[in-house]
Amino acid sequence: MYPDRIFSGMRPTGTLHLGHYHGVLKNWVRLQNEYPCYFSVVDLHALTTHYESPEVIEQHVWDVLIDWLAAGIDPQSATLFIQSRVPEHSELALLLGMSTPLGWLERVPTYKEQIEKLRERGRDLTTYGFLGYPLLMTADILLYRANLVPVGEDQAPHLEIARELARRFNNMYGTEPGFEEKAQDAAKKLGGKRAKLYFKLRTAYQQEGDDEALEQARAMLHESHSLSMHDRERLFGYLEGARRVILPEPQILLTEASRMPGLDGQKMSKSYGNAIGLREDKTSIEKKVRTMPTDPARVRRTDPGEPEKCPVWQLHRVYSDDSTKEWVQQGCRTAGIGCIECKQPVIDGILAEQQPMLERAQPYLDDPQLLRAIVANGCDKAREAAQETMREVREVMGIGYR
Repeated sequence: MYPDRIFSGMRPTGTLHLGHYHGVLKNWVRLQNEYPCYFSVVDLHALTTHYESPEVIEQHVWDVLIDWLAAGIDPQSATLFIQSRVPEHSELALLLGMSTPLGWLERVPTYKEQIEKLRERGRDLTTYGFLGYPLLMTADILLYRANLVPVGEDQAPHLEIARELARRFNNMYGTEPGFEEKAQDAAKKLGGKRAKLYFKLRTAYQQEGDDEALEQARAMLHESHSLSMHDRERLFGYLEGARRVILPEPQILLTEASRMPGLDGQKMSKSYGNAIGLREDKTSIEKKVRTMPTDPARVRRTDPGEPEKCPVWQLHRVYSDDSTKEWVQQGCRTAGIGCIECKQPVIDGILAEQQPMLERAQPYLDDPQLLRAIVANGCDKAREAAQETMREVREVMGIGYR
């Protein structure tokens, strides 16, 4: 059993918008204080769909990283890095591919759907890179033995293939020659009394189904400082009657769906042209909100409206307090306020939320080397963890030459 650890990544598509903040980054800011977190700009994933236009990727990578820092991601609490700067991502994806059935990749729900959708736009995604996208995604997670992946409910099915691939790998390579003997030798390193307790708890769990005994044994192994990583891993596997776990199956850490609507009431998205940038300038934000569509019934200032039919009301739900919402409901339905008046508290709310982000981003805009230093340090930390995993993967796959 490995300690709880989180991995999450984001494709570099340019500067981020408020939908990213409310849907992902606010959650990351919270999680970084609860778990060891690895947050990666997954630039190799960008090449799986935009291989013909690589010239935009580099600037997009730096834009995304600045937005993360602006949103409150703390490099002292979380590891921030660029996927391609840790070559073990590519290596593990390749090695996982050696035993991945082709049919598994072809059955990924979005594979054929995306190919058809983008073919209509004149783009060809019948490439090995796009077919292998789930392998690369799986490698991203398993490389850090991350057992928790924060995703929304709609993304949960995408994580299932990572779980299946981890399970297949462990079943294929987790049978260690002399496993039982090695596990029993490892138990001796606990010391006489603790080893005796370990075997007693193991028997209670395996013969009597005592879940409390299982948890007690797990806690004892976590607390033991006399065991190497491999010995602890063997004892966890022996405890549960399982094989050695080399790559733990990631679990879904379900996050609430984002309630951040766009300027037209749909989900905020660049592709819909309804987004407000995380670091967009004040004049642009004011113009966008003031020109938002409202309830079609309010043709004239004196016409009453219905907030539920107005996209602006959706933003009030995010940015306004109860008294302001009550003012909007009353004023709109009685034509007591005009649409421009109604929009001002939303503008004020967005600008107030944005202000600390602008302040956090400014040092990195003034001195890009600060950002480069954070990323270099993050890449070093990520690579150290990745190399530890790959040493073991190479060993069980028969290529750990010494």
